[in-house]
Amino acid sequence: MEYTILGIILMIIMLLYFKVADRFNIIDKPNQRSSHTEITLRGGGIIFWFSALIYFVQHIQTNYFFFTGITLVSLVSFWDDIQSLSNKIRISIHFLSITLIFIDLGLFDFFPIWGTFIVYILTIGLINAYNFMDGINGITGIYTLTVMGSLLYVNSNIQLFSDGSFIKYAMIASLVFLFFNYRKKAKCFAGDVGSIAIAFWVIYLVLKLILATNSLIWLLFLAVYGVDAICTIMHRLYLKQNIFEAHRLHFYQILSNEYKIQHRLVALLYGLIQAAISLLVVSLYQKNNDLIIFIIVILPLLIIYSFKFYLLNKSNLRLKA
Repeated sequence: MEYTILGIILMIIMLLYFKVADRFNIIDKPNQRSSHTEITLRGGGIIFWFSALIYFVQHIQTNYFFFTGITLVSLVSFWDDIQSLSNKIRISIHFLSITLIFIDLGLFDFFPIWGTFIVYILTIGLINAYNFMDGINGITGIYTLTVMGSLLYVNSNIQLFSDGSFIKYAMIASLVFLFFNYRKKAKCFAGDVGSIAIAFWVIYLVLKLILATNSLIWLLFLAVYGVDAICTIMHRLYLKQNIFEAHRLHFYQILSNEYKIQHRLVALLYGLIQAAISLLVVSLYQKNNDLIIFIIVILPLLIIYSFKFYLLNKSNLRLKA
């Protein structure tokens, strides 16, 4: 009943937000680098912050560092959705927010200074990678459901590391968002406020699980996004492009834009592949060396990603013809 009521409340909040977004013209206009072709309401991902707010109100004594952090990144991201901000301001707020969850997790007691610096870089990178990957209908909601479902399974069956409701609140918000976004013509897009906020939530939980089990293997719950984002950045650096500018070189963009595969199918494919990887990670956990598991997972993903260059070359030849 609790989750049904939460879903209804979030649905009402979303409908109210649509009126606000329409009133203040908070929209996403397509350009030549976009994967969509019609003007759509932006910022629907604010629902993730509202879900965090509802959870925080019920657990105010235990989640104030996390909630303060997700509020800061949501605020600056929503501002950026309305009016572009400099990268320095956004990164500074991300750094501050990440510091808050590091304090919450007691992470500064686990690593030396150089180790903490690496974790900062990794965390900021993962948050922005999650944002980079939000470009077609359904991909953020489906991928988030997959990751959160994997974390919930581990929490329930392998290692208790979090309140199960905390994970479920994110999953309910994802379902509500998908109701409006996982369509041929989406009612709304997540915007930076959505992709950054849910990335912050996901990474907080992944870090919490890593610290609880003393194993980095759980980073593979983000393997599909991670490989695509990192390899695409390396590709763009090779092409001497500005990695902070919009582009259409992610694998999902090639499939959606160049080969006209339906957005919802590509988004579902990303979720299914990540679900298969998460299942593999769970089954291999404590049975194999972490490095071996990373190799088993990452190498096939790199091979799949490299297929993108064949598709790009084939597409370019077709255009020249």
